[in-house]
Amino acid sequence: MIEITIHRKKNQYAGFISEGHAEYAEEGYDIICAAVSVLTVNTINSIEAFTADHFAVRQGDGLVELILEGTVSKETALLMDSMVLGLQDIQKTYGKEYMTITFEEV
Repeated sequence: MIEITIHRKKNQYAGFISEGHAEYAEEGYDIICAAVSVLTVNTINSIEAFTADHFAVRQGDGLVELILEGTVSKETALLMDSMVLGLQDIQKTYGKEYMTITFEEV
């Protein structure tokens, strides 16, 4: 199962962590894992390309973590909103047995 935690601090995004594998299909054919990877990595790449916000990233097997530093711009907030919308749609379509999303105040 993929467990995604969206971190917020005082009504603004502070980052996210995505851990695990959906196990919807065998490795290389898992459309849920692929979709989550595309959304999370593209969000990070978009924040880097289209904003001046500072952040740190950690990646590994089944792990993507974004830590936003300082005040988050409107552009980053919009990119994060878009990622969350996509992730929630995946969860709605395929169910909580493959992916969970939680929001956590940090």
